[in-house]
Amino acid sequence: QVQLVESGGGLVQAGGSLRLSCAASGRTFRATTMGWFRQASGKEREVVAAISWSGSSTYYTDSVKGRFTISRDNAKNSVYLQMNSLKPEDTAVYYCAADRSPISAQFMGDMTKYDYWGQGTQVTVSS
Repeated sequence: QVQLVESGGGLVQAGGSLRLSCAASGRTFRATTMGWFRQASGKEREVVAAISWSGSSTYYTDSVKGRFTISRDNAKNSVYLQMNSLKPEDTAVYYCAADRSPISAQFMGDMTKYDYWGQGTQVTVSS
C-alpha cells in the first residue's frame, strides 16, 4: 500500500524555521509529482508548494514565496519543505501529497490532481 509519512512539525516562535519531511513508500510507487498543502483551523485546504520529478518545475503560493523552499531526494522518494521566517498565519496542519504522473505546471497547485496524501503534521507559530 502507498503511504506518505510527514515529520518535522512542531511549535516555533515567529521568525523561526522548521523543516518538514515526507517519505513515500509502496511497491513500485514512483512519486513523480510531490507537493505540500496546508489547512488552518476553520479554513479550506490550500497549496503551499509543489515540485516535479526532476525539480525543474516548482510552484509556491504567493504568501510563502521567498520564505519557503521545496526540494526532493528521489533516491529516498522524499520531499522536503524548508520554512523560514515563519509567521503566525503559517499555523496549520501541513499535508504531503504525491501523484505517480506528471502534473502540468498550471495544475501543480490543484489538490484534486494528487492521488496520495499523508495524514499531516501540525505546525504552530506563536506570536
